[in-house]
Parts: sequence; structure tokens; C-alpha cells
Amino acid sequence: MHTEKSISKSTILYHKEEETMEAKPMTSEEFSIFLEKSIINYAEEKAHSGNWTEEESFERAKADYARLLPQDEKTENNHLYSLFQDHILIGSFWLAVMPNKTGYIYNVEIVKEFRGQGFGKSAMKEIEIKAKELDLTKIELHVFAHNTTARRLYEKIGYEVTNVIMAKSI
Repeated sequence: MHTEKSISKSTILYHKEEETMEAKPMTSEEFSIFLEKSIINYAEEKAHSGNWTEEESFERAKADYARLLPQDEKTENNHLYSLFQDHILIGSFWLAVMPNKTGYIYNVEIVKEFRGQGFGKSAMKEIEIKAKELDLTKIELHVFAHNTTARRLYEKIGYEVTNVIMAKSI
């Protein structure tokens, strides 16, 4: 069993002239928005990757989130942050504490209008800071094979492929 450790409340992540990106613990209201969007996105990704059928994907995604976050944004050993740029919500991330001093990134999302501006990379740097504050020594994540943009980012900032699952329809 791991214990909950306190991490900083708010960190400035990105500063470019007058623009500032900041990470803050997710509020209940922000969590509701995050949850709705994340379930839909996860269901679509699982169906697109061929893991689930479109018909079953929404209910299965909803069940996974209910299992992983039974106390919503207050679930022990789960750290959910909202990302803001000049007080505008531009994204979020979810870092979970796993056994063996490992962090697991369940979700990183940057709102479409803010993608391609370095915010994803800044969010990943912030996740590393939060992981170190939690005394974690490794961070893992899953990325869908078809998400080449995210894969390139992760590889560029030092993530290495540790497992590959392959499938063939017959």
C-alpha cells in the first residue's frame, strides 16, 4: 500500500512574454468536464484501435473510469490537474502513484486550439516535477499506436518503448 504525499498546489509551467501556463489541482467542476470528455475520447480511441467495438466502447470506458477514480478527483494516489493559460482552461493531466515508486500517466490533454504551441511538452515537464515531489523514480504511460503526434513527443522527451502489443484480424 502506498501513502499519499503532498505535492505543490500550483506551478507555473510555461512563460512566453505575457503568456503563462499554470497547473492547479482539479476542482469538482473541472473534474466533471474532464470526466465527460475523457470517457468519450477514451471510448473513441479504444474503438479506433480495434480493442473494443463502437457499440460497447462508451459503457466500457465509463466502467474503467469509475473503477480507476471511485472518489472522482479526490481518489487516493491520483493527482488530477487543470492547465491554464492566462486564466483560460487549456488542458489537464492525470498522474497516478503506482507500486515501486512508479507514476502512471493516464491522461494528458491539451485543448485543440492550444495544440502545437509547446503546451504538451510543458505539461509533460510538469508531470515530471510532480512525480519527483511524490518521490517517484519512473513514469510510465500508454499511447495508442495511431497517435503518432503524441508518440513523437514522448520519444523526443526521453520516453522509451517498453512493450508492444500487436494484433491481426482474422
